[in-house]
Amino acid sequence: MKNFVEELRWRGMIHDVMPGTEEQLKKEMTAGYVGIDPTADSLHIGHLVGVMMLKHLQLAGHKPIVLVGGATGMIGDPSGKSRERKLLDELTLRNNESGLKKQLAKFLDFDGTFENKALLVNNYDWMKNFSFLNFIREVGKHITVNYMMAKDSVQKRIGADSKSGMSFTEFSYQLVQGYDFLHLYQTHNCKLQMGGTDQWGNITTGAELIRRKLGYKNDAYALTCPLITKADGTKFGKTEKGNIWLDAEKTSPYEFFQFWMNVSDEDAEKYIKIFTLLEREEIENLIAEHRKMPHLRLLQKALAKDITIRVHSQDDYNDSVETSQILFGKGTTELLKKIDEHTLLDVFKGIPQADILRAELENGIGLLNFLSEKVGAFKSNSEARRMLKDNAVFINKKKIDEDYQIGIKDLLNNKYILIQKGKKNYFLVHVV
Repeated sequence: MKNFVEELRWRGMIHDVMPGTEEQLKKEMTAGYVGIDPTADSLHIGHLVGVMMLKHLQLAGHKPIVLVGGATGMIGDPSGKSRERKLLDELTLRNNESGLKKQLAKFLDFDGTFENKALLVNNYDWMKNFSFLNFIREVGKHITVNYMMAKDSVQKRIGADSKSGMSFTEFSYQLVQGYDFLHLYQTHNCKLQMGGTDQWGNITTGAELIRRKLGYKNDAYALTCPLITKADGTKFGKTEKGNIWLDAEKTSPYEFFQFWMNVSDEDAEKYIKIFTLLEREEIENLIAEHRKMPHLRLLQKALAKDITIRVHSQDDYNDSVETSQILFGKGTTELLKKIDEHTLLDVFKGIPQADILRAELENGIGLLNFLSEKVGAFKSNSEARRMLKDNAVFINKKKIDEDYQIGIKDLLNNKYILIQKGKKNYFLVHVV
């Protein structure tokens, strides 16, 4: 079997690893799990590190288990949080679980008869009938308050600097997550739990619970990856619009593609190891070539291609590449007409815009009147006329002359007109 720990190590995906973990994984096929709280019906790219850990685990011949935290999602993990989150009802959690599995199937193999096929479980299924009295008898008595209080996630919430304190609900979270590990250990012989470095306290509580309840001859292991940040220290995966989602309705394939294309060179060297399955030699060659010719953005292109195809499709990747050419003067009128409204607005977000009434276009408007007086793309008719003379004005990527009449025929998605001034200056008209 492939050495799973060594694979993660060279990819920069290990922060802490419990002694004996690598030896256990070399010895036999081992089941390992990562927990995901179903707080939405889609994964975002912040989840992908854990998903890629499971992918590498399966490729190394081991069994990946995804634990959807239906029960823990009803509580809210205090790790890294300064306040309690909104609690979700069962119907919402079940709907979210269904959406997550569809996306996870793009990374993990859940089908077939082979022994290490992936498994998806929901801890609500074994927690929903667990009474409070039985829980504190069977679980609570094995972990002391002193042990729980020593965890960083608890200390940060009850320390002198804390304003909100910590509810009993959140304080008990590590016991509930610890019981998940115990349950999977007993029912699926799962000996490894993985997660981000902020999960180390919760994960080790689970390993400790297994030993204290079942006996110290029972070995359980833990492995965490670093929290991924950008080179400038800001949070990975966040933009002005919020999370970058895997769901195309929440984040368009074009916007998803552009996120990876726009990462810094330093981040690209790190991300291509974490978020792709390219082999070590290929990645090292790409990095060397990129450093020689950084202007070609070879790393960003390889990264964006690999992950956009995996999350979306080859067609979505091809469309994203074509669409991106619009901004660099290579796009055509036909391509512009083909892209959907969501993508069109993604491409041209942040450029100057103006509104015009549909009724004004029904009989046609003279070009100069439209460009300057009606929408204000130019300060004056003389400025517009000067650029037209230089062949530097385009409507929907099509070069036009001063006699052109703007009308309903020019609408993109039946509501937009794109004006281009020179090579890089755009102006979007919204027809209302």
